[in-house]
Amino acid sequence: MKIGIIGASGYSGGELLRLLSGHPTFKVSYIAAGSNAGELITTIHPHLTDFAGQVFESTQVDRINQCDLIFLALPHGESAKLLPSINEGIRIVDLGADFRLTSATSWSHYYGGDHAGTWVYGMPELPGQRALIMTATRVANPGCYATAISLAASPAVRNNLIDSSDLVVVASSGTTGAGRSAKINLIGSEVMNSLTSYKFGGVHQHTPEIEEALSKASTGPVKISFTPILAPMPRGILATVTAKLQPGVNYERIRDFYSKAYDDEKFVTLLPEGQLPRTSALLGSNSVHLQIAVDLHTNRLVISAALDNLGKGAASQAIQNANLICGFDEALSLPSMGGVA
Repeated sequence: MKIGIIGASGYSGGELLRLLSGHPTFKVSYIAAGSNAGELITTIHPHLTDFAGQVFESTQVDRINQCDLIFLALPHGESAKLLPSINEGIRIVDLGADFRLTSATSWSHYYGGDHAGTWVYGMPELPGQRALIMTATRVANPGCYATAISLAASPAVRNNLIDSSDLVVVASSGTTGAGRSAKINLIGSEVMNSLTSYKFGGVHQHTPEIEEALSKASTGPVKISFTPILAPMPRGILATVTAKLQPGVNYERIRDFYSKAYDDEKFVTLLPEGQLPRTSALLGSNSVHLQIAVDLHTNRLVISAALDNLGKGAASQAIQNANLICGFDEALSLPSMGGVA
């Protein structure tokens, strides 16, 4: 199959190239990067030696339409601009936010501008989503924070173990989550040896995405209070999710529900008791590690979740979705084990 990557000079685009270089069926035939067109791929991504001598192409609709499947790794709003020119028969996985939300009001509030529409939401481990993805041709890849938080909270929300109207989330992300564009607040001298919150006060754009994803299987309203933190590391997310327990719910019952939810999932692991998620264990993988606890002092469930924001939070999840929509084993070419334990 001929595969195209649009926006391949970014961090997610580079991770797509790395993972796809070993895919037995997807052959990357078109690698586009608008502002870096004409530059050697290894100038931007020096680790991608399999692509030595190749250059980024410009974004051209006729080249896109020669592909069987494309990954759009573009800034928010750009995928929607391209879509009218892309042939309907081409399968697409969009790593941006353009088609994630069902609510036009939420899109206008958190992103601004017109809502482009809604595609199948590409988180296979959520109830019912795998079947929808397998019959889709256009899939909206989830956001990185949204993946960690939704998978952390989903079993508790859908089994009515917690008060889902008051989810409190604090999550830290590596700097690659902010994209590759040069920003003063992201240079090494500013980031190293420092932690800082950003988009403070419930304004992060993944808030409505998480609420929509969890609401599909909830018996009541889902509301989150989300504080993101910029961490002094390139990649990885560590999220802590807490919520008040429903009456009569204890630790053993919660652990049983989480085990049943994820025991058969290749890429989501509830860690053994006493072992906590760490971002270094997930680097380069498509996996999520979870741990749960009950804070008896406040009667709250506490869930810790870790993933690689460029892996399960972006590129590898996009390939998982592409595998599904093409009828392949969803784990094809995707590592479940990460880097430094």
